[in-house]
Amino acid sequence: MNQQLAGFAPAPVTARMENHGSTMLKVAMASGQDLYARTGSMVSYEGFIQYEPNPPAVRQIAAQWVTGEGAPIMKCSGDGLLYLADYGADVVVINLDNDSISVNGTNVLAFDAHLQWGVEKVKGLAKFAGQGLWNVQIGGTGWVALTSRGTPIVVDCGRGDDETYVDPDALVAWSPNLKVKGKRSFKASSLIGRGSGEAYQMAFSGQGIVVVQPSEDSADRLRIRH
Repeated sequence: MNQQLAGFAPAPVTARMENHGSTMLKVAMASGQDLYARTGSMVSYEGFIQYEPNPPAVRQIAAQWVTGEGAPIMKCSGDGLLYLADYGADVVVINLDNDSISVNGTNVLAFDAHLQWGVEKVKGLAKFAGQGLWNVQIGGTGWVALTSRGTPIVVDCGRGDDETYVDPDALVAWSPNLKVKGKRSFKASSLIGRGSGEAYQMAFSGQGIVVVQPSEDSADRLRIRH
């Protein structure tokens, strides 16, 4: 039996954050290298690791995120290996090098605590969707882990003059320097916003990337939040 299961054993640690399979994140924890992670995302750990849900130091920053997207975070500290997951969603690991990324609040899994971050509402979307979309902007040098409902696609918005259009329910992350606006599309009302009938899109322009997940089902996103 041990030989049959050997292929699923953890690989040697090679980085602060890395995938164990496509749907689990492995984090190498060390003293003084704290981590912020989605509350309830811990599935296993080795060593001595402590958790502090909704810590006071970030409570004010995350207040709008918590009430708007229902995605509180916890602080993780200690030494050992920490494994995180989110309902079987794919995990995408990013190593920022003096860079930044804006992430849909429902798609944040974990990030280094020393990174600069803040929560804000995406402008120009509420009048189309009837509700706001909260994003978490994370910047600096360090590690970030995102979730995606299926294998995501990364769209390069700088290849031409045309705008890139994304269903808000399929949006994962984007370069914060991109210009964002909402667009209503009546002709596509039966195709966009599957399950909700909402005919609006987010339009991105400028130099940067947009990360899109293959699932655009709002029910899935609500299940992730809770």
